[in-house]
Amino acid sequence: MNPSLVLIIAACVYLAIGVPVAFALGLATATALVLTDSYPLLVLLKETFTGVDSFPLMAVPFFILAAELMSGGSLTEVLLKFAGQFVGHKRGGLGYTNVVSLTFFSGISGSALADAAGPGSMLIRMMDKAGYDKSYAAALTASTAIVGPIIPPSITMIVYALQDESVSVGALFVAGILPGILIAVAMCIVNWHVSKKRNYKGAGQLPPLKEILVNTWKALPALMLPILILGGMRAGWFTPTEASVVAVFYALFCGKYVYRTLKWSAVPNILAYSSLLTASVLIIIGLSGSFAWLLTIEGLPQLMADWLIGMNLSPWMFLIVVNVFLLVFGIFIEPLPGVMVLVPILAPVALKLGVDPIQFAMIVIYNLTLGMITPPVGGLLFVTSNVSKVPLSELTRELMPFLWAHGVVLVVITFVPALSSWLPHALGFK
Repeated sequence: MNPSLVLIIAACVYLAIGVPVAFALGLATATALVLTDSYPLLVLLKETFTGVDSFPLMAVPFFILAAELMSGGSLTEVLLKFAGQFVGHKRGGLGYTNVVSLTFFSGISGSALADAAGPGSMLIRMMDKAGYDKSYAAALTASTAIVGPIIPPSITMIVYALQDESVSVGALFVAGILPGILIAVAMCIVNWHVSKKRNYKGAGQLPPLKEILVNTWKALPALMLPILILGGMRAGWFTPTEASVVAVFYALFCGKYVYRTLKWSAVPNILAYSSLLTASVLIIIGLSGSFAWLLTIEGLPQLMADWLIGMNLSPWMFLIVVNVFLLVFGIFIEPLPGVMVLVPILAPVALKLGVDPIQFAMIVIYNLTLGMITPPVGGLLFVTSNVSKVPLSELTRELMPFLWAHGVVLVVITFVPALSSWLPHALGFK
């Protein structure tokens, strides 16, 4: 029996019966190894550990810890006040506050699920009390949380750079800034349209200048974290992995001595929760690595690459095909395993066709992240539905205008390469 065929069929079966993605890929690998007897079962353990035995991956637990320390230091409330003072008084003001706050917070957390479950749940409650439809607030939160893995720092980008040697973590971090802002603008446009239609009014008046200055001053230390990370990497002060450690100490300093809301007694719980999150991420990466290894050793990536090249597709047609494929694929597979499995297959083909590797990385990451809000499986939908207590059917119904907006942004990113590649090239990232 062909190991690749058994591997793919087994993965589909395990996913279909509801096995979590990471364990479905690991079990599929074990099934292929046992049934075909082509390689020893020990390969599963070896390649799983090899998948996480990487120096750049050390950045993952530290970025997670930095985000948790910032959250423990009342960062959410500070950013809410900062964002709300500029847009809260306008029609649909709390909707704009939602978008702006989550966009700022994504520059710290790097995770869509963390954004939705943390500040997102607080924003949903605020919008519900202010008279917004709770299902609309949940849909807006889920749609905006997509910027989490797009705006740096991003765990998905770190994993992507490990799979594609033609891009660096620094380049991907910078590349996500303009697309992330464009996504936020698109969400604001949808909020403007819906708020006008449903007459969602603003809250109060524009605060006095003194209050604006005070709130801005308080928010500056939190807003400086992404700048510190990117600026330090560009200046050559530290690598992405070292930047994650710097972020932890900066977050600890801000929470304890700047905002003075982080208590030493809370640190053990923060460390424990960060460890659990890190373990879940590394399990996904490790088991996806063993799955990808078996595909690679069987030559499937090369066969698919040769097939795609043999179709003589133009670069634009190739990107259209990739977009459609990734949108469907992303419904069933989370972004991290999707990157682990697909990037070694698709990235070399894109490079041969002359597609900018930085632009292609953004297309892949955005597509796979969109799968988190694409019915019927999207993981972000379940998280948002759970924290908001909104039935999934109502949440999905409110989601449609946001999906159209994301589609427009995806088209722009696909056909305007400079949106992703100009800033990294201008700043000298390779």
